[in-house]
Amino acid sequence: MTVTEFQVTGMSCGHCEQAVRTEVGKLAGVDGIDVSAQTGRLVVTSTGALDDTAVIAAVDEAGYDAARV
Repeated sequence: MTVTEFQVTGMSCGHCEQAVRTEVGKLAGVDGIDVSAQTGRLVVTSTGALDDTAVIAAVDEAGYDAARV
């Protein structure tokens, strides 16, 4: 199991969190997603190594910016 953490900017509410959760959840291999608008953190648990670029693109699709921590 791999845990990867990202800093997400632009989130301000539960709807923002859900949008990120929905898009990142579409990625293959994702087992768990913990996202907080309050802290700006996104923690993704996956079965193997996850492509950072794919996660960042999914967050972008949700309307926010992300960077690996």
